[in-house]
Amino acid sequence: MWSMLPRNLKTKKKASSQLRSGINAGDVKKLQDAGVYTCNGLMMWTKKALCDIKGLSDAKVEKILEAAGKLVNCGYVTGNEALNLRKQVVRITTGSQALDDLLGGGVETMAITEAFGEFRTGKTQLAHTLCVATQLPINMKGGNGKVAFIDTEGTFRPERIVPIAERFGLDPNAVLDNIIFARAYTHEHQYQLLIALAAKMAEEPFKLLQKLAQMLSRITKISEEFNVAVFLTNQVIADPGGGTFVADPKKPAGGHVMAHASTVRLMFRKGKGEQRICKVIDSPNLPESEATFAISNGGVTDAKD
Repeated sequence: MWSMLPRNLKTKKKASSQLRSGINAGDVKKLQDAGVYTCNGLMMWTKKALCDIKGLSDAKVEKILEAAGKLVNCGYVTGNEALNLRKQVVRITTGSQALDDLLGGGVETMAITEAFGEFRTGKTQLAHTLCVATQLPINMKGGNGKVAFIDTEGTFRPERIVPIAERFGLDPNAVLDNIIFARAYTHEHQYQLLIALAAKMAEEPFKLLQKLAQMLSRITKISEEFNVAVFLTNQVIADPGGGTFVADPKKPAGGHVMAHASTVRLMFRKGKGEQRICKVIDSPNLPESEATFAISNGGVTDAKD
C-alpha cells in the first residue's frame, strides 16, 4: 500500500521540520483549511492559488513551496522510477471477471474512470458493487480501504449494499460503516464536500471516491495525492451533430472537459435481459474492446452463456 504519512502536513514528525523551514503551525492550518493536507497536494497548486489563501503572502508562499520542493520530486524521473510509481497502483475488482479482464485487472487507483450510458445500463449497479469490492483485502482484488460516495442524483441505496456484501462474504454492517455518504445539491456544496474529504483521506485509508458529477480538477488531484480510485458516472445527451447515418446519435455529457479529465472512458449499453455491455472508449493502456456482464441481486457479476 502507498502511505502518504511521511509527507502528511499533519504528522508530528513533519511539523518540527516545517517549523525549522520557517513554516509555522498557523500557516499549516491555513493550508489545511483550504484543502491542502500533503506536500504532494501542495505541489499541485499554482502559486497564484496559494497566494489567494487568506493570510498567505507571496513571501510565505515562496518559502512554503521551497520547503515542499525539498520533500517532493516534481522534476524529471527515469523510466524505471516511473514504472515503480505505476506499481503502486491498485486494481479493484468490478465483480465480473470479464469486466476485470477488459480493464486490465479492475478499476485503477490514481485515475478517474468514467462510465457513461443511458438509464439502466449498469452504471449505478457497478458503483454500488465497487463500494463493497473496495473493502476486500488486496489479495482478493480489493483496495483494503474505505469509500466516499458523493451523490448528485439521489441514486445511492444503502440497502443495495447488504446483498452485495453478503455475496462477497463481508459483514454488511461493517461495510456500511466504511462508506461515508453525502448528498450534494449545488456546485458550491460539492466543492466544500471535496475539501472536507481531503481532510478525511489524510487520516484514513480511503480507496474509492464515487463522484456522480464534475468537479474534475479537484478529484484528479485527490486521486493522485491519496492513491484512490475515482469512479464517476455520467449521463448521455443527444448529439445534434451526430449525422444522419448514425443510428443512435448520443454523446456523454461534459464535452471535451470531461473527456480530457477522464483517464479511462467506458460506454455502457443494454444487452439481452439482465445482460449489459461495457466498451472501452478511451484509455492510455487498454485496447478498444468490450465485455458482457450481468446484474444480479449480489451486484455486478459475469453473464451466463
